Amino acid sequence: MIEFSHVSKLFGAQKAVNDLNLNFQEGSFSVLIGTSGSGKSTTLKMINRLVEHDSGVIRFAGKEIRSLPVLELRLRMGYAIQSIGLFPHWSVAQNIATVPQLQKWSRARIDDRIDELMALLGLEPNLRERYPHQLSGGQQQRVGVARALAADPQVLLMDEPFGALDPVTRGALQQEMTRIHRLQGRTIVLVTHDIDEALRLAEHLVLMDHGEVVQQGNPLTMLTRPANDFVRQFFGRSELGVRLLSLRSVADYVRREERAEGEALEERMTLRDALSLFVARGCEVLPVVNTQGQPCGTLHFQDLLEEA
Repeated sequence: MIEFSHVSKLFGAQKAVNDLNLNFQEGSFSVLIGTSGSGKSTTLKMINRLVEHDSGVIRFAGKEIRSLPVLELRLRMGYAIQSIGLFPHWSVAQNIATVPQLQKWSRARIDDRIDELMALLGLEPNLRERYPHQLSGGQQQRVGVARALAADPQVLLMDEPFGALDPVTRGALQQEMTRIHRLQGRTIVLVTHDIDEALRLAEHLVLMDHGEVVQQGNPLTMLTRPANDFVRQFFGRSELGVRLLSLRSVADYVRREERAEGEALEERMTLRDALSLFVARGCEVLPVVNTQGQPCGTLHFQDLLEEA
């Protein structure tokens, strides 16, 4: 889907990206993470030509990106950033409709798309005519993601989209992005400095340092088979057990034949989220419900500890 072949980028005498070779598969959720100044945001911005690469080749859907008009390329890619960039004097609906209007969609089609995306992202219909300053930070970010998805782009690029949000709102939006990716199968490339966010979201994780890829692969491989000491230290050897819990779901450890009373865990939760709830409630066993809210078994605290 997106291929980097021996790509480099210099800012003055400093090489921001050095001989980069990457392949983002169609339908994958890829996350770029790394130290400050590692080149991760530069790499993302080279995909839609917000930053032009100096050497090498970048291909999108089999075509060299410089063979495509810039506007055409960008219209095929949604882009969401930390600062959101909503137009302050436009309503929620007008902001979401930005790209469809540029593409001359009919009014009825635009209205249908606005309704569809607001429902998808959990935005109440009564927010449709509100302005950005009348929204919470989380609502603003949801509108930003809706705008990025509005024209049904082939790829969604996200540059630290949740970095300015409080932990609760950030966690909720991370869950929303996982759900949306699962429903739509869209290719997503996201940049973050947050290790826990990267582990929660990524199917394909790319760790960068000094403009180069240090290691890439699925998160479990990165944690359990680090390529070198830098990778091991970056992910935190002392926190490895807890981070591994974030890669496993409650569903895999449910005792299906049992039932219990009390406030239930959701089957799709990570074991890390379950650990927090066990600690908060001070109990040994919790009931588990499926995605329809029906009881489906129990989770034992001891099983979770053994996994960690």
